[in-house]
Amino acid sequence: MNKGFADLIEHKAQRFYRSDRNYPFHFEPLGYDFVSPCLAEADLMRRILSPTDFANWLTDFLPQLLTEDAANCLQPIQINKPNDYLQSHFRGLNLSRAWMLEGIISRLPDNDSRLDTLRAATVLHRQYGLVDVASEHYTSSHWLGTFVVYLVTARGLCK
Repeated sequence: MNKGFADLIEHKAQRFYRSDRNYPFHFEPLGYDFVSPCLAEADLMRRILSPTDFANWLTDFLPQLLTEDAANCLQPIQINKPNDYLQSHFRGLNLSRAWMLEGIISRLPDNDSRLDTLRAATVLHRQYGLVDVASEHYTSSHWLGTFVVYLVTARGLCK
C-alpha cells in the first residue's frame, strides 16, 4: 500500500465531504446513473472515520435514514425494459447501491437504529440488481459482471 497516497485521499475526503449535510437523496437517480453519488460518498467516509464519527456524520449527511420514510428513500429502481441500454444502468445502480450499503452497514455500531432498514434495502437492491445479469443481451452482459463480482465477493468491506 502506498501510505502517502492513502493519506492524501483521506485528507481530501475530509476536506471535501466532512461538512456535508442534508443530501437530497430523493434526487437520485440523476438520469441513468449506475452509481449513487451519495452512497459512494458515504462509503468513502466510512473508510476513513471511526465507527462513532461515521455514524454521526451519516446522521447529518442523510438524516432521512432516521425517519419513518427511510425505507421509501431506499427503494431499488425497477427496470421495465431490460434490453434498453439506458435502463440497464439502473441494474448497475441497484448493484452498486447494494455493495455500498453493505459497506455503510459494516461501519455502523451494532446498536444503530438504521441497521434493519439498511439491511432490508441491501437485500432488495441485490435482488433487483442480479435479475437478468447473465442475459444474452449486450446491454447488460458486457459490464454488469464486474459489479456482481464486487458485490458477491464483499471486496470493499476490507478495512
